[in-house]
Amino acid sequence: MADAILAAAAKHPKPDLTFQYGTAGFRMKANLLDSVVFRVGLVAALRSRKLGGLTIGVMITASHNPPEDNGVKLVDPMGEMLENSWEAYATTLANAPDAEVENVYHKLEKDLKINPETPARVIYARDTRTSGPKLVAALVDALKAAGAEYTDYRLLTTPQLHYLTRCTNTEGTPQSYGDVSEKGYYEKLGTAFARAIKGKKIVGPVTVDCANGVGGPKLAELVKYLPKGSEGGIDIKIVNDDVLRPETLNHECGADFVKTKQRAPPSSKAAPNDRCCSLDGDADRLIYYFNDPEHGFRLLDGDRIATLAASFIGDLAREAGLAEELKIGVVQTAYANGASTKYVEKTLGLPVVCTPTGVKWLHHAATKFDVGVYFEANGHGTVVFSQQALKAFKIKEPESPAQASALETLRALTDLINQTVGDALSDMLLVETILAHKAWTPREWDLTYTDLPNRLVRVEVADRNMFKTTDAERKLVEPSGLQEQIDALVKKFKDGRSFARASGTEDALRVYAEAATRSEADDLASKVAALCKLEGSIKS
Repeated sequence: MADAILAAAAKHPKPDLTFQYGTAGFRMKANLLDSVVFRVGLVAALRSRKLGGLTIGVMITASHNPPEDNGVKLVDPMGEMLENSWEAYATTLANAPDAEVENVYHKLEKDLKINPETPARVIYARDTRTSGPKLVAALVDALKAAGAEYTDYRLLTTPQLHYLTRCTNTEGTPQSYGDVSEKGYYEKLGTAFARAIKGKKIVGPVTVDCANGVGGPKLAELVKYLPKGSEGGIDIKIVNDDVLRPETLNHECGADFVKTKQRAPPSSKAAPNDRCCSLDGDADRLIYYFNDPEHGFRLLDGDRIATLAASFIGDLAREAGLAEELKIGVVQTAYANGASTKYVEKTLGLPVVCTPTGVKWLHHAATKFDVGVYFEANGHGTVVFSQQALKAFKIKEPESPAQASALETLRALTDLINQTVGDALSDMLLVETILAHKAWTPREWDLTYTDLPNRLVRVEVADRNMFKTTDAERKLVEPSGLQEQIDALVKKFKDGRSFARASGTEDALRVYAEAATRSEADDLASKVAALCKLEGSIKS
């Protein structure tokens, strides 16, 4: 195997660049990724052997990025993100000189006490980008060289690969997550949705913008497994599902476009008050929106989905007589709108935990609750249920028809929600279920609370690493004295809040501000941005 790794690595030479495994794994221009994907294959084999032969997932995708980009990330056995400490090993291997790849591989094997005789098992898939097949070939070269068993699931959404990773590792156990197949994914969601929506009526269609990505054909397939007809039936209108023209991927459509531009895709033909939602390129983010005849475009982002889910599940837990024994909580990042945080704490009476940006931090914090609801404002999120919660839903003896109904809906939700990772298709069915139960239009959902006007500004700096934060990235500890200046500014604005944090992907800062009015939010953001820019130029 030793010679095999060196020989295979020679076919995938490393460019003169430094790579970093980040929140989304490795992501960049696709033509720079060949050596990286090869080495990620080696990491996947090591990780599987370290875990006694459990299956590791590899997803080749760049999500909401433009078509010329691509990326690769690893999925741990229960469908969760790669364990934090292993990000460093992936970075080390990705940056090893070509002649040293084999040595670095064996050093990691030795340092981590990995038995090379243990089987290594890997499954992988990709999105619709034209660069995908070439990068898959690099991955396969590595898996062969490392002596790993592998299965190619070809085109999948990112959440489907996370789902299949968990199913593969729980197959035949009491914790079985589902049938190990793409069809099993659709069957599980379809059956759970029919149970969750039972007796309720969905009014009007939902228009789903699929970002011209892999979510389009996968949603079309899922629709075949969903209930039809007047009771519990759902009418899904699929738009932006052109996967035959790769250059259209994420172009003027998709969740990121809608969230950042604060408008519907130009291709949208939705009538006023029609329910609309957008997925991103790999279908792990979901944003809802509608056109209000009086107020124009209205965005229902990840914060709104989190509050809707927390409110509904909290009500069901009370109706089922489980409110006292289950701890329900919401996890947000500093980017969550202050009005949503206040709504969860004051109106819903639920605790809110704030974590640094990045799904891995939110997911980890959510597992501390019996029911942990987490969503980033960008629409990436899910709900996780503890073993205690799952057991309570199963063994609780209902004392009335209403209690029985609430318990059955809770049980259905645990199957409908993809608990491994944010899943736009699963989350969309969750939102549709809740709106049907509440008999709400998007307008009534929108009226639950009023977002504080906010502004996000990008500030270019010479060295982002000089800006260090604490308190879930809400406060700067370095450069010294800057946070005090920001605090002094914030005090001058009604409902003011602002923070600055280094970007995870480029030499820039992200400055977020919110205040009572749009002009004040803009003013506060520009003043904080000016402070940061000045500080960055002085210190550099």
